[in-house]
Amino acid sequence: MANAVQITSPAQFNLLISSTRIVVVNFYNPEETTCKAIAPVYEQLAERLFQPNALVFATVNIPEQPQVAQSYGITTPPTFMIFKESRQVSKIQGAKLNELSDAVKRLAAEADQTSGSFGKHKGESSSSGMWRGADLPRGYTDITSQVDVRGLELLNADSDFGSVRTLFEESKPATLATGKGKGAASGAESKKDWVESDVDEQLMLFMPFTSTVKVHTLHLTSLPPKSDDDDDAPMRPKTIRLYTNRAHNLGFEEADDIPATQTLELKPTDWNEETGTAKAELRFVKFQNISSLVVFVVDGDGESDKVRLDRVRIIGDSGEKRDMGKLEKIGDEAGE
Repeated sequence: MANAVQITSPAQFNLLISSTRIVVVNFYNPEETTCKAIAPVYEQLAERLFQPNALVFATVNIPEQPQVAQSYGITTPPTFMIFKESRQVSKIQGAKLNELSDAVKRLAAEADQTSGSFGKHKGESSSSGMWRGADLPRGYTDITSQVDVRGLELLNADSDFGSVRTLFEESKPATLATGKGKGAASGAESKKDWVESDVDEQLMLFMPFTSTVKVHTLHLTSLPPKSDDDDDAPMRPKTIRLYTNRAHNLGFEEADDIPATQTLELKPTDWNEETGTAKAELRFVKFQNISSLVVFVVDGDGESDKVRLDRVRIIGDSGEKRDMGKLEKIGDEAGE
């Protein structure tokens, strides 16, 4: 189910509920005839009405996630629950398709009105604080929610700035929120909701996923100061090497010895000056069945010895859930 998040742990479920404005959840048993029959209808709803970060669909396999089901008193599948701003607002038991469809469509219309129509107004912030800096490619969705934030790791980051989780915040970057666009306003400086490299311009980001995914595009947001007079101002990333299906983060010397799955060279014209976001399309055939992604920022576009990143978004398709206890390399996609 390409547009539905398969829940694989209570922690993932809680994170999804707390970080997404509206969440629709299908609690099901794959052995139940009614659940099998209703699954395609739920998939169609998810396909038509999914809105990244604003209206997200999820599925919970009750036999595999009994703790999640028990937490919400789910005993009879299929049961559908709808959460709005972390609170349960609806519970529909049984295959009541019309009732479910009507409820979700009302919420989708509400999300449309409050989300600033994602993809139509680049970088616009919604009333719930959700933000994305670039349009989606046709046929693909924002799957950033599939990143397992518990396993994130960032090497060579300056501790005076945000943590690695800052890169995946759904709020509008503080620099844009000030309306100044330079990161020099007091509000942006006090929050520092971005990351910068420390001893040189390199960064090494490790992202595990909660399911195997297909990655089509990376949205990278970087909002360094625009003044040409500051030699110490950080740069935007220029050369980026990507490595797939690693069991852990790479060291910088190790990365030099391993062929990258793909190397990106970002040009100044690749960056949207309004949102500070570049859309880096990948060689899609090489980014199927991805369990983890390493993003190695090799250098920046300038003479500084610092690189800055504000946000990272993953665009593609979500897939089958993955056993989080075993992060293993898959086939030849490991990049070795």
